Amino acid sequence: MSTGPRRTTLAARITALAVGIAVLTALLAGALVIGLTRSSVDEAAQQTLARLADGAADRADLAATVASQTRAVRTLGTLGVESASVGRGGGVRSTSPLARQALTPERRQELLAGRPVSAQAAIGGTTVLIEGRPTLAGGILLVQRQSDATAASDRLVHRVLLALGIAALVAMAISALMAARLARPLRDTADAAHALADGRRDVQVPVAGSREVAEVASALNSLTTSLSRSESRQRDFLLSVSHDLRTPLTGIRGYAESLAEGVVPSDETHRVGGVVLGEALRLERLVADLLDLARLDADQPRVEFQRTDLVAVGQGVDAVWSKRCADVGVTFRLVTGSGPIWVATDPNRLRQLVDGLLENALRVTPEGRPIIVEVRREQAQRPVAVIEVRDGGPGLTDDDLSVAFEPSVLHERYRGVRPVGTGLGLAIVGRLGALLGGSVEAGHADEGGARFTVRLRA
Repeated sequence: MSTGPRRTTLAARITALAVGIAVLTALLAGALVIGLTRSSVDEAAQQTLARLADGAADRADLAATVASQTRAVRTLGTLGVESASVGRGGGVRSTSPLARQALTPERRQELLAGRPVSAQAAIGGTTVLIEGRPTLAGGILLVQRQSDATAASDRLVHRVLLALGIAALVAMAISALMAARLARPLRDTADAAHALADGRRDVQVPVAGSREVAEVASALNSLTTSLSRSESRQRDFLLSVSHDLRTPLTGIRGYAESLAEGVVPSDETHRVGGVVLGEALRLERLVADLLDLARLDADQPRVEFQRTDLVAVGQGVDAVWSKRCADVGVTFRLVTGSGPIWVATDPNRLRQLVDGLLENALRVTPEGRPIIVEVRREQAQRPVAVIEVRDGGPGLTDDDLSVAFEPSVLHERYRGVRPVGTGLGLAIVGRLGALLGGSVEAGHADEGGARFTVRLRA
């Protein structure tokens, strides 16, 4: 169902534009052809009539009589030329009413005075060409209708206009075909986009047409692939979260039923209560991580940037985590430079990020292996402040590095292989890094485990 104003198709617009250009070109070309042809033909007709008049005058002068003048122009009637002769006494001889009207008293005086006459005039609504020449016997006047003189050119003009009309029609047909061909890839792309919106993920558009159209098709194909991958990860994530939620709930329910039914001995009540509490805390952590991730994705958390010394942040981390690591036999070490490193960041969010990385590191680092937090400044194109967390645990593979911050991906890969958390900790770290205007990168540590590098603009 249409939700907006009715729009014309791209093919229709291209066709209309091409037709408009073709018609405008034909009209301009026709106007130029008619104007130039008329001008040159009228000039040529006047010159032709002038040459005829010169020849007739020369023949008339051979006898120098009015009768010879009449005979000299009589043969011109076959060419559509009408004539009149004037004698020295002012008498006029002519069988043509048109020539008599053209031989006005003013033109008669001009001829008798020995001056030639050349003019165009309208006689009885008809445009005529007039050429007069003085002779020894008086003078002769030739008159020709302009339509007779330009008949051949008029036929030429008609043919030219017909050719222009045919060319315009051919241009219209070609433009319609080309417009349909140009618009077809866009229609295919639009159909694929609608199919994508309807939930299909197997849509692939042929990368064809002009470069711009091909780029649109390629972008849509990339979008299809990205959506498929993202939705697949979302399904895997939901399955993982469902599993992780079900496990503590199952334990809590089982022990709760035992307590309710009175089958737990009194001396076991304390232990069962501890198990239920532990599972409840585990469930609480998972829900909290889900809420944090949802808020970060929605850009809801408030960030308060302030001038912060990263060395001081590192010292605060050392005060807490050195004891936590020592309690499980893991060596914790803080590495800093000699002076403070100032950045504009939210110290609370930054501490949340570093604590998330250390939770992940402590979980997988075996007894006797190190965890190192290093704070330093890097000089690249612009100064960058760095907090880096490295561990001596099992580390990550090259394939793991590209998906390290995707929710639950590593969790699914290593469940049952090494200690895992909720599967959301590193995803939260990645979102926090972007929220603080920096970046977080996963890599391999020299200590044998994983390395996570947080870069902030100094």
